[in-house]
Amino acid sequence: MSNTCPNCKSPYAYPTDTLMMCPECGHEWNPEEINSTAINEGVLLIKDANGNALEDGDSVVIIKDLPVKGAPKPIKAGTKVKSIRLVEGDHNIDCKVPGFGAMALKSEFVKKA
Repeated sequence: MSNTCPNCKSPYAYPTDTLMMCPECGHEWNPEEINSTAINEGVLLIKDANGNALEDGDSVVIIKDLPVKGAPKPIKAGTKVKSIRLVEGDHNIDCKVPGFGAMALKSEFVKKA
């Protein structure tokens, strides 16, 4: 677990329950999320639910049923999504899900195909 603040790079961060806290800038973060999604040398590094690094153009499989607002049914586990595009943010995968269209997914709900 890293004690360096991802916001201001302060080495004085300390744990608070499951989060880390920076005394210099007040930033709080989950160290597990920092390990699964990081920006290294200007390249976005995003990992799937199994810890495999994802890249633009990869194919992934959804690992659990995902409800979709406004849709009568969820996206079923096992649905294969081709040609993903990685983006920064909470929902870090842009893709087209068969039967649902364009969508943003979280990387923790997919595994590399």
